[in-house]
Amino acid sequence: MSCERRNQATAALPDSASPSSPLTSRCSVVPPPSPATEFPTQEKESYHTSALQNLHSFDPFADAIKDDDLLPAGTEDYIHIRIQQRNGRKTLTTVQGITDDYDKKKLAMALKKKFACNGTVTEHPEFGDIIQLQGDQRKNLCQFLIKIRLAKDGQLEVHEF
Repeated sequence: MSCERRNQATAALPDSASPSSPLTSRCSVVPPPSPATEFPTQEKESYHTSALQNLHSFDPFADAIKDDDLLPAGTEDYIHIRIQQRNGRKTLTTVQGITDDYDKKKLAMALKKKFACNGTVTEHPEFGDIIQLQGDQRKNLCQFLIKIRLAKDGQLEVHEF
């Protein structure tokens, strides 16, 4: 800022604002509140007491602390991740135990895009809908399901061959 512009800016400021005050750096002067905008003392006291009363009325995190041991909404009991040997070195990873609250076809599409593999959702008469993915995706599935908070680490049951 040039000296001439600074002198013009400081000349327009009230006496209480000096050129080194923070008011000059913002380029706007805010007048102090007028006595007419202040609340009467009775309203001030009632406002402060109501604010103190509302301070202890509701704890939004109380449920999260109590229900920390329960399973998340997306799991029945455990999510079973299995691997099956196909012909040669080809393998198939299956995921079972995700509740019906989640659309398994959309979840399979997200998994296929994330892991760059093919997959499908099959219906089993005993186990319900099962997600099948090509390749050994056990580690990737565990990390993905924990990341999207569909399951906790202790709820994933990873089976071997």
